Amino acid sequence: MQEQIDQFISALDLSKNTVKTYRYALERFVSIVGEDAALDAATFQKFLTAVKDYSPSTKQIWRSAVVGLYTFHRSNDLAEIQRLLRFTRKQGKRMVNFEREAVEKVVEHCSRLEGSLVNLRDRAFVLTLADTGLRISEACALKRGDIDWLEARAVIIGKGGKQAVVRFSQRTIEALREYHRACAAIEPNTRIPLKSQPVFLRHDIRASKHIRPISASGMWTAIKGDPQRGILGRIEEAGVERNLVRVHDFRHYFVTMTYLAKRDIKLSQELARHSSITTTNRYTHIGEEADQAYDEIFNKN
Repeated sequence: MQEQIDQFISALDLSKNTVKTYRYALERFVSIVGEDAALDAATFQKFLTAVKDYSPSTKQIWRSAVVGLYTFHRSNDLAEIQRLLRFTRKQGKRMVNFEREAVEKVVEHCSRLEGSLVNLRDRAFVLTLADTGLRISEACALKRGDIDWLEARAVIIGKGGKQAVVRFSQRTIEALREYHRACAAIEPNTRIPLKSQPVFLRHDIRASKHIRPISASGMWTAIKGDPQRGILGRIEEAGVERNLVRVHDFRHYFVTMTYLAKRDIKLSQELARHSSITTTNRYTHIGEEADQAYDEIFNKN
């Protein structure tokens, strides 16, 4: 299976971020169906069943990656795959729902991490996700030179290859600075210019004392954990069930908080970098005046 995936990925003519996303999606596919699974309808059905409770956006991109893999290798079951997709695809976009209290508990827990490089990295990373709205792949792709430290902002190439400005909170900047000061001793004689060094690094045994960027899947494992490998993630450390927080929920949290603070849908759209205001509108059910009116009508004492 891994050889088939490598062949497919190497043939993709897509943006760097999209290729990374596809690779991560296919890693998850393999973890679900197994390394020796055949590219047939039964394998695809197993995959669909396993991801049925994931967010619509995650399911869409993961299905696209897996269908692309099947198509590239000319699976004999492509007709059946398309039939299965017709039954699982949902029309329209749902309102955004996530466990806000769970996300806040994780952010609060990580904001208190200190000591080791891993602790400092994870603190800076979670605060970055929560306070900037960056997608996890975008955060992992950041280079130090991308950030204007005085203005607390960065110009990034985001989804669809679009350039955008991302703003950083003061607590995030401070957490990043502390992390980078601690990283100074990792590889002091490196030939990699400081501006080209990744913002977030690997600190595992295989990375040793070298500057190595961490992948989105590696970073998410640090946050989410991996019970099969005995890795306890930051989510469970915070006293939250690991299935209550999904990879995109930190971005949901960011958009929600910007909307609740100002009740300005256009401002939230700009800060979230949504190409369509329809996407941002999915958040406006949170804290609407209708909630207060409902209480006044039905919950009178």
